[in-house]
Amino acid sequence: MDDMQLCSMAVGKVIARYRSEKGVSQEVLSGLSDIGRTHLSAIERGERKPTLETFYRISRALNVNMSDITKAIEAEINNG
Repeated sequence: MDDMQLCSMAVGKVIARYRSEKGVSQEVLSGLSDIGRTHLSAIERGERKPTLETFYRISRALNVNMSDITKAIEAEINNG
């Protein structure tokens, strides 16, 4: 992997973990964040990377600061 690319698997894993910890289904989170459930599912599987707007919507829907999710993604990448 190129060191200058964000690992989509780490992004998806962290978002899925936050969603699970909040006890929210993909269906509910997709509705709260106004993105398609299949899109959210693809993000969580690491098949797609969220845009900054989508990342913002997801973090707001989870009631988590974007910076906290970003730190968790960085930790996942560094530990992975």
